[in-house]
Parts: sequence; C-alpha cells; structure tokens
Amino acid sequence: MAKVSATEGLAPKPMDVGERGDNAENQSTEGVRMKKELSLLNGVAIIVGVIVGSGIFVSPSHALQRAGSKGMSLIIWVLSGLLSMIGALCYAELGTMIPKSGGDYAYIAEAFGDLPAFLYLWVALFILVPTGNAITALTFAQYILKPFWPVCEPPSDAVILVAAIVTCFLTALNCYNVKWVTRVQDSFTAAKILALLLTFIASLVYLFSGHTENLENIMQGTITEPGSIAIAFYAGLFSYSGWNYLNFVTEELQDPYKNLPRAICISMPVVTLVYTLTNFAFFAVLSNNEMIGSNAVAVTFSDKILGVMSWIMSIFVALCTFGSLNGAIYASSRLFFVGARNGHLPLAISLIDVKRLTPVPSLIFMCIVTLVLLMSNNVQSLIVYVTGVEALFIICSISGLLWLRYTQPTAQRPIKVNLLLPIAFLVIVTCLVVFSCFTQPVEVGVGVAFIALGVPVFCVFIMWKNKPSWMVNVCNSFNVACSKMFLCLPENSKEL
Repeated sequence: MAKVSATEGLAPKPMDVGERGDNAENQSTEGVRMKKELSLLNGVAIIVGVIVGSGIFVSPSHALQRAGSKGMSLIIWVLSGLLSMIGALCYAELGTMIPKSGGDYAYIAEAFGDLPAFLYLWVALFILVPTGNAITALTFAQYILKPFWPVCEPPSDAVILVAAIVTCFLTALNCYNVKWVTRVQDSFTAAKILALLLTFIASLVYLFSGHTENLENIMQGTITEPGSIAIAFYAGLFSYSGWNYLNFVTEELQDPYKNLPRAICISMPVVTLVYTLTNFAFFAVLSNNEMIGSNAVAVTFSDKILGVMSWIMSIFVALCTFGSLNGAIYASSRLFFVGARNGHLPLAISLIDVKRLTPVPSLIFMCIVTLVLLMSNNVQSLIVYVTGVEALFIICSISGLLWLRYTQPTAQRPIKVNLLLPIAFLVIVTCLVVFSCFTQPVEVGVGVAFIALGVPVFCVFIMWKNKPSWMVNVCNSFNVACSKMFLCLPENSKEL
C-alpha cells in the first residue's frame, strides 16, 4: 500500500457548484466516489423522516404559549406548513438548476460567491446541524426513559447519556452502509406516520365519547402581538425544518431532475396534514394549562387517554425521533463533505471510505460536535437559536434564486416556480426574523454575532494564500493521518 504524501492526492477541488448534472454524469466512474443509491421512495422517506421528529412533540406547547389560543396555534401550524411548502418548491427550482449536493451552501455559492457560502457552512457546522441533532437526540432519550420514571422527569445525566449513545450508534450505522441507512429510514418513516395517525384516531374516540370541552372557545386568549406570533411561527417552522435536506444529497439521488421535485411535492402535503391532525388531537384531549405546563406533550396526552397503556406513546415518539436523527445525520454529513471538497473546511472531512464509499470523517466530526452540544437542556432557547439563524440563510438562498433569475435568465431550469412564490416567501420570513428580534433579542443577537465571527475565520483560513509553511505542514499531516486512520481517500482517487 503506497503512502499518501502531504502534497499528493490531497489537494482541495476548485469550487464547482454551478455545473449541470450532465457533466457530472459523464465524469469518470473510476476511483472512490459515493453511489447514486436513493430512489424516489428513499427521497420521500428522507424528507418526511427528517421533518417528523422531535418538533411535533416539543413545539406544540411552545407555539400555544406564544399564540395564546388553540385556534391561533392551529392556524400557525397550517400556515407554517404552507410556508414550508412554498420554500420547498423554490428549493426544487434551485436543486434542479444546480444539481449539486450541499443544498443552501451550493446555491449561495453560485449566487453570491465564496464568503456567504462559507458563512452558511460555518454556522451549519457549529449551530444548525449539531443543535438540531442534539434536540432530536435529547427528545428521543427523554421519551425512551419516561416509562422508567413515570411520575417524575428522568435524571438529566441519564437523558444526556442515552442521547449520546443513540447519536454514536446512528453515526456508526451511517459510516458502515448506506443501504442499511435507507432501510432504517423507510421503515421508521412508515412507523411514525402510522403512530401519529393512531394518535388522531384516539382523539376522535375521546371526542365522540362526549369530551368536547377542550375545543370550546378555541380562539379565546389569542395573542396578536407581532413578536409573540413570530416566535410561535418559529416553533412551527422548527417542526417543519428538514424540507431542504434532500437537497443536501442531490448527487446521490437517482434522476434528480424528476425525483427531487416529486419527492418534495409528495412529502410536504403529507407532513402538513399529519401535523395538523396531530395538533388537533392534542388540543382535543388536553387543556391549555395541561399543554403549556408539559415538557412532554405526547406523554401527557397518553396518560390522559390511554391510562395504563400510556407507555406505548413513549415508544412511538422514540420511533419518530430515532428515524429523524438517522435521516438528519445521513443528509447533513454530505453538506460538510461538499464544503471540504471545495476547500472551505479541512480536506480530511471530504475523504471517502475506500471499502464502504461513505464520508466517514465528515460523519465522525459531526458526531463529536453534536455530543458537545448535548450538554444544553434548554430546548426552547435552542429552537430560537436554530430557527432564527436558519431563517437568515434561507432568506439568502431565496434571494439567490431571484438574483440568478436576473443574472442568468437563459439558464436551464427544469422546474421554474411563479415569481410571486419566492417574493412572498422572502417577505414573510424577513418579517418573522425582524419581529423576533424585539421579543428575544439575545438569542437572535448571539446567532448574528456568530455569523459575523465567521468573517475573520474565512480571511485567515480561506483567503490567505501565502500561509506559513508550519501551518501548511500541520494541515497536510492532519489530512494524511485521517486518510490512514480511516482508510479513506479524496473523491475519484484510485489508491492510497
């Protein structure tokens, strides 16, 4: 086995986010590269599986608290689904115009250049992806442990430990075999949709038995203050987050020009319907005070309606969050893989396992960052951090769509949405971000400050070309060490 020198085979590839998929298909298939193994069904399972996770069991109480009434909260959930659907359709245009893995990173780079793309990658690396994964893992742990502590909250150390174990297990699964990952995703997606539909059916039985008191005067107490409504939308949008995750793995999707928009158009109406029915089920069974005072809405629901069989709901929630975390780890690891491949992260993160053809270093690095963030148990603040920062970059991506319509009017667009959709989406999300600044300025301010911190990092590590030799040697040694440790190579390389 030949050695990999510090200068051979480990140079970052040039930025290449704007090529058409036809060129990519005609590239040499020799060497190490990830396969196109995702079918339409797998794509639908990824979107639905990632979206339907911790959010639907964490956010209802937060949204109700900010909206003030069940009626307004239900309206916010439906509108959040509609807004997410509009955003997903805009991303379908971007994803078929720029058929590259990486999602927002690739689209922002194509529209606005390296610096904005790096800032998205910087924030996604340390806030968006690992924090979202940490929330999902903590929710899984909270619910899977609930049957063992039925009358009190599980110990925080036990919750963190279980969350860390499931994160490491799913990371190992993603490192080992993509086929296993997609099978787990398909199975758990079907199971979680069935579980949520059964929740709705159980609520109908409860209603038809004469318990309609919780749906009387459902608009009473509605809060109309814009800042509170914006935070309520944040709770709803957090639950829908993940609709752009299939765009992270476009290069592994079979026939992306057809399957990407089809997967989006199938998934989003299904999720919106299921979320609306699930919230209706919670509202029908629980009072306002019961929902707002509960850290685990689904458990409170099951305690009231299922009695001694309430432990079943904890298992259902665990199924939902397990599948969501699996899909998020799979899709988001490709974002960092693409960023490293383009020279915006250490090259070691772009290496591919020579036997299993999976981005092992990217998966392991993301796992480590997620484990660090598991130490925070303030889920509500984490939601505001994540949704607020993510909204800023979604605004940037949709602005990029409009900018590309102006600068590249003749570019091939297999999917072309009506211009009113991205404009409406841009205006609404911008208003939500502005209003939230007045209600929770600290969380929004910290997110903006962290984005700004990425500028000097970009200047030192990306723009500065004549780096000292010791810095170059350290980077090369690290890349080679990772290549040897994980038996990985850069994409399209043939030998180590």
